[in-house]
Amino acid sequence: MSVLTRDEAQTRAKLLDVHSYTIDLDLSTGDETFDSRTVIRFTVRANQDTTDTFVEIKPAELRAVTLDGHPLDPETLDENRLPLKNLTPGEHELRVDAAMHYSRTGEGMHRFTDPTDGETYLYTQLAMEDCKRVFPAFDQPDLKAVFDLTVKAPEGWTVLANSTTEHLGDGHWKAAPTPLISTYLVAVAAGPWHSVRTEHHGLPFGIHCRRSLAPHLDADADELFEITQQCYDRYHEKFEEPYPFDSYDQAFVPEFNFGAMENPGLVTFRDEFVYRSAVTDTERQTRAMVIAHEMAHMWFGDLVTLQWWDDIWLNESFAEYMGYQTLTEATRFTDTWTDFGVARKAWGYDADQRPSTHPVAPDPAAVPDTASAMLNFDGISYAKGASALRQLVAWLGEKDFLAGINTHFARHKFANATLADFIDSLAAGTDRDVHAWADAWLRTTGVDTLTPRVTPGDDGTCTLTVDHTGSRPHRIAVGLYDRDVADEGRHLVLRQRLHLDIPHTTAHPIGKRPALLLLNDGDLTYAKVRFDPRSFETVHAALSGLPEPLTRAVVWNALRDAVRDGELPAAAYLEAARAHLPHETDLALVQGVLAFAAAQVTDRYLKPEARPAALATLTALCRDLIRRTEDGDHPGLRLIAVRHFIDVAAHPDTIAAWLADGTVPGGPELDPELRWRVLSRLAVLGATDEAAITAELARDPSATGQEGAAHCRAALPDEDAKQRAWEAMFTDDTLSNYLFTATARGFWQPEQADLLQQYVPRYFQDAVALADRRGPAIADAAGRWAFPVHAIDPQTLSLGEACLNDGDAIPSLRRKLADQLDDLARALRVREA
Repeated sequence: MSVLTRDEAQTRAKLLDVHSYTIDLDLSTGDETFDSRTVIRFTVRANQDTTDTFVEIKPAELRAVTLDGHPLDPETLDENRLPLKNLTPGEHELRVDAAMHYSRTGEGMHRFTDPTDGETYLYTQLAMEDCKRVFPAFDQPDLKAVFDLTVKAPEGWTVLANSTTEHLGDGHWKAAPTPLISTYLVAVAAGPWHSVRTEHHGLPFGIHCRRSLAPHLDADADELFEITQQCYDRYHEKFEEPYPFDSYDQAFVPEFNFGAMENPGLVTFRDEFVYRSAVTDTERQTRAMVIAHEMAHMWFGDLVTLQWWDDIWLNESFAEYMGYQTLTEATRFTDTWTDFGVARKAWGYDADQRPSTHPVAPDPAAVPDTASAMLNFDGISYAKGASALRQLVAWLGEKDFLAGINTHFARHKFANATLADFIDSLAAGTDRDVHAWADAWLRTTGVDTLTPRVTPGDDGTCTLTVDHTGSRPHRIAVGLYDRDVADEGRHLVLRQRLHLDIPHTTAHPIGKRPALLLLNDGDLTYAKVRFDPRSFETVHAALSGLPEPLTRAVVWNALRDAVRDGELPAAAYLEAARAHLPHETDLALVQGVLAFAAAQVTDRYLKPEARPAALATLTALCRDLIRRTEDGDHPGLRLIAVRHFIDVAAHPDTIAAWLADGTVPGGPELDPELRWRVLSRLAVLGATDEAAITAELARDPSATGQEGAAHCRAALPDEDAKQRAWEAMFTDDTLSNYLFTATARGFWQPEQADLLQQYVPRYFQDAVALADRRGPAIADAAGRWAFPVHAIDPQTLSLGEACLNDGDAIPSLRRKLADQLDDLARALRVREA
């Protein structure tokens, strides 16, 4: 399938002005295809080097095409491109009548039938090159147009779109014409949705989900609307340009590949955000952050859109920063940067240390086509970019930052912009050299490292210098902490917080030597930090005694980095977790530290013979947390501890008793999520069977139940079960994106290394063939979830490198394989260290 190149997009943008799309979709024609009839009105500019172009479409059947009333031969369709030859200057009208395939992979028009009640739901996901699966388009972000949409749907369905929709009768729906938007932002969602609606400042607001999830959406509707309205109001305080669309709907849709998508006026979310089981307050905060993130896109991404995909960071970094910052300012979630520091930022650090790293704003030559652009939706474009913007605000000041943002909106609304445009807008309101800052922060790769050197003087006082490995300037805070003598030093007290610009050449006086000197206290920059020897001793003894969660997050991140870099033994991280997590109160920190301790330290960084002792350590830690929360005052902390106790159980007796009783002694009762979690672990341990899985599925026949059953079946330590799971993933091509992921996540288990050894070499052959057949979304899942992550040995590394050298993998799989192999090589280095 042809992918659009940057050069082709630039040529087409010089040739065309696209005015409007009139799209008529018929979703009532059957289970396999839908009808798509489109009229595109556009103008060809005079005096161009070429008068030939093409429109993208990927039909099941191309029935008819006319240009200005003259028929074109459908047989000229070449892969997904329909050529338009010898266009004359002036206005033109292209009409296309086609049947289009429904998708089961979350690309194009995804079709899902709810196993709970048999109801069917459809929704589009068009970014970044899947318009062609729904309607013909000049599919590039800088050819904005007005979209006029009508839809025929089965009776009883509701149709949602980018703008308000009206039911005309007999299943016919019409959406109000949009303002100028890019093709990848067009959205339709159709089905028997359960909807809750309100108004805010005269604007229609709606939230929507499958009918089977209605009670759970209703339970959270007030919270969802409150967060949405608080963010909406705060953005209107920050931004001079008002919200640019006629409504704001949020649809929670099934089998969605991403967290959410910023379609103007119709944001789509994965419907796991409609909670049907107990969740922690940090998980609610994450959902709220995604709401804030997507709403920020209404301005940065939708109102002002990137010109080409090399500037994807302009969308994602901005929305990521604004999401966390606005949530902190406008809602009850005032500690969001702690969660960012322990979860999202680690994603950025990891991505930035792989061979596939790239600048936040890559060179245009590095993003020559849409396939390469898709690879940059990663921890760099999101987490590192947001960290860079947070550092920019610390350096520039929020007032000048927002002034630049508002200048940018005024200059480029309903149009497109580049990095150069953005930096020019920021520079317009300040005397600082924003262009030099951008070169240092946005055009470079890798993670800087900051190391303190404390030098004692003759008078008992000390000075601080900071060794800086890297090239970026940093504005940081340095925390000086002393032991609290009132409680024998178990707690630490902030003496002073210094503010330094790095690099600096002179020693900074800090008075008497502190017990702990912490660089980047407050986490305002993006850099790895190290400890001086005395500070490390204090961390070992009193980490949990630091007064602020964000400070503790910086310390835990430093320990995490030291493990990954081979400077701290993996077992020492477990010891720190065992010592300090029983005293931790911040849910994001407990969850983040336990996740790294289990999935990375225990399962990958320790040698297999050390794993049983590590599991025992984590089990004891979780048991302590469960005992600590018996009073019922910390339900979120207890839920995290129960989840991780299940996940690291080395023996089945305790969790099997929980499942039989339907509750953990002292609570919580086992809801569907916990029941499937227990059953999955029992499957890994060989302590359940197909009959029990079938019985649980009868108890919970929902879509989530189907995924739980697929996960359990793939996890059984049985040769036949493994073979069935492998064939389901790599042979029959019928699994949806979510069922594929569930199966893959169950398949590879470190307890089953001998049983699974035969599948390691098969993976590298079968994944390449699968990706070629099923496309980027399944390729991404195959590289992310089906990779043999626990086969930590040189043989796996050699097999993977040979696969990459063959050059047969499509770009999305190739990128995932390269990252997985780099992580595998790191694990080998950590084990040796």
